Amino acid sequence: MSETIYNRIAMLRAERGISRRQLSEALGVHYQTIGYLERGEYSPSLHLALRIAEHFEVPVEVVFSIHPFPRIGTGERSA
Repeated sequence: MSETIYNRIAMLRAERGISRRQLSEALGVHYQTIGYLERGEYSPSLHLALRIAEHFEVPVEVVFSIHPFPRIGTGERSA
């Protein structure tokens, strides 16, 4: 069974115009930690995951999942 945690941190940062460094400073973690999280090289503690969700003002399951998130814009459009 895979222990991979998928996330939307990069997407949420881009939507809000926040750099990795700005997010790391707001959360009190090293800026490289944000990169590791975004690339799936590091799974956050429950505490950090909740703090990230709180920072973006969304439920934690909007940011993190044990299943890959569907890609946006890949569905067919009906006329």
